[in-house]
Amino acid sequence: MQKKPLALDGRWLFKVDSLNKGVSEGWFSQSYNRNTWDEVDVPSYWERYHGLESYDGVGWFSQKIEVKDTSQRLSIFFGGVDDDADVWVNGIKVGTHIGYSDPFSMPIDQAVKTGTNEIVIRVNDNSGPGGIYKPVTIVPTSELGQLLRTKYAEIEAKKSAEWVKEAIIYEVYLRSFSKEGTLKALESRIPELKNLGVTVVWLMPIHPVGKIHRKGSLGSPYSVQDYYAINPEFGTLDDFKSLVHTIHQQGLKIIIDLVANHTAWDNLMLKEHLEWYTHNASGKIISPNPDWTDVADLNYDNQELREYMITMMKYWVRDIGIDGYRCDVAELVPTDFWETAVKELETIKPVLMLSEGTLPEHHIKAFDLTYSWNMYDILEKVIRDSTPATIFHDLLKTESYQFPQGSLRMRFNTNHDKNAWDGPPVEKFTPQGAKVTAVLAFTYPGVPLIYNGEEVGNNKKLRLFEKTDIDWSKNADFRMLYEKLSLLRKQHPALVNGSYSAVQNSDSKQVLSFIRIKEEDSVLVVLNFSSAAIKAILVLPSNSDNTWKDFFTNKIYEQTNCQCDISLPSLGFVVLNPSPKVR
Repeated sequence: MQKKPLALDGRWLFKVDSLNKGVSEGWFSQSYNRNTWDEVDVPSYWERYHGLESYDGVGWFSQKIEVKDTSQRLSIFFGGVDDDADVWVNGIKVGTHIGYSDPFSMPIDQAVKTGTNEIVIRVNDNSGPGGIYKPVTIVPTSELGQLLRTKYAEIEAKKSAEWVKEAIIYEVYLRSFSKEGTLKALESRIPELKNLGVTVVWLMPIHPVGKIHRKGSLGSPYSVQDYYAINPEFGTLDDFKSLVHTIHQQGLKIIIDLVANHTAWDNLMLKEHLEWYTHNASGKIISPNPDWTDVADLNYDNQELREYMITMMKYWVRDIGIDGYRCDVAELVPTDFWETAVKELETIKPVLMLSEGTLPEHHIKAFDLTYSWNMYDILEKVIRDSTPATIFHDLLKTESYQFPQGSLRMRFNTNHDKNAWDGPPVEKFTPQGAKVTAVLAFTYPGVPLIYNGEEVGNNKKLRLFEKTDIDWSKNADFRMLYEKLSLLRKQHPALVNGSYSAVQNSDSKQVLSFIRIKEEDSVLVVLNFSSAAIKAILVLPSNSDNTWKDFFTNKIYEQTNCQCDISLPSLGFVVLNPSPKVR
């Protein structure tokens, strides 16, 4: 019996696939000749391999292993792959994983055999570091929990204010939000955002954009020239103060993007404090990675830099009145800096701190929220029927092993990065797919995000280095959906901090069903991720005969003997609340 995990760390065969032809040529096949492949070390980022210092693209790994016994179920466990992985065992595909941020596993029972086995892994790196950067292990499936569990799972997450837990966050890209592209234009529409149900307005960077090595005609808003100034493209500091006042007057909160990891090449800090930046071996200041040529990397080993950044953060909270920060690439800045900064900010007032990262340690003292890239990364796979809908249940279980208890994750079906590079949800998932994924983001445990334009089914890529206007005149059905989803969340505390339980159904590969409960409040959610209509039979935990009403249509569904039949159109959904039986 395979009684203990089988570590696969060490020497692997590797080949670059810059033309992305490996799948069509059968590189995963047992009969494929790998005599020309190189030997490399795993785990490691492939940037450490000779000649791959700046490679983004596809690479293939292969290793032969000996498995002594297959009498119990086995899985292959990955601590981390950057970005995406397709895995074959003995030429049989056992799974696909999308996204770089989380550990994951795949059952291999259908492919593994006693004796010699061949593992082949195709890794696709979209940008930045790539490769198999954490250990790979063959493990009895029953022991996966031990590998997934981190020390943080035993710790309570940082306590967040109630308004943070209840938040509906709306991300604004000022260039695209209005034809004027200004703070004043946004201010005039704050009542509209309140009517949509928004509680927190997040502005992408508001500061002047660097001109040296600028990308595109307008430059990336994440290339910051001056942390204390307002981009004249958007208006003045007085305009921003007026916006903050209006947002607070409407009972909402405002957070701004903080780009703390790097600055523009013409930031005053670079002229006055060269020692605050990262230098290479020859003493030259460098970018964070080869792709980000428009920015220079900051070095947080310097205590004066830390003090400068915290003073700046306090200025916007104390003097201007913002309510927190969304912190860009927060994982690239030391966690202890964030912990110190938040401690200082909270002497002024409670703030919302959102990390664009997935580190469990961020939840202990520094951040209220981290990005749920893991949920976004599997949406397309589920809709395309290559991954079962039950993976959403597994995702929460994995998070419970990884994150401090009570951690809040931000759920979304797009954001500015994903819109710009992957395309808007109506294009990526289809219009109806955009709706069903939005329903999931609002009903799944966590805090939902709306990216500007989603409430009108925006079908454009909002380019980050140019101006692309949103067409606000169409798709009133999307606005109605988001208004209803916001109302649903506000009326049902179960969706804010209630329990989550999977509900069995007759087609669990394509239909996701779960129930959220808090005290007397309960919400039953059923989502069809299939392109076909489906009649799902739900098996509910209660023995009583209940009546359920759909929040969107008021249609009544009867539960009899623990079962409830629900017919769903393609990519359809129902969100049900208990309804008194009519006698």
